[in-house]
Amino acid sequence: NEMKDILQRVADDNEIVIEKMEVMPDHVHMLISFPPRKSAVDVIKALKGRSAFLFLQTHPEIRQKQYWSGHLWSSSYYLGSLGNMSKDVVERYINDHKYNAYKK
Repeated sequence: NEMKDILQRVADDNEIVIEKMEVMPDHVHMLISFPPRKSAVDVIKALKGRSAFLFLQTHPEIRQKQYWSGHLWSSSYYLGSLGNMSKDVVERYINDHKYNAYKK
């Protein structure tokens, strides 16, 4: 999957470890870890900004589509920490979400 490869490349370049990732047709679920010196906002900006730049280089037609408004990602995102849940719970959520999305 092209987007998975791009996100992995961006993560590798920014000291982000992708523990689990599922790229869906209209969104992405990721379980990531990163050094405490990096802020969560900076990590999200790196992943979304750089991946959009790289993807749009090979797919310039998306910039022309009215549906996308010239952007690859929306400005919103959800970010949660594992403070009150285990890594296994998050991985299971991502796996279940993928299974249910493809089942429809």
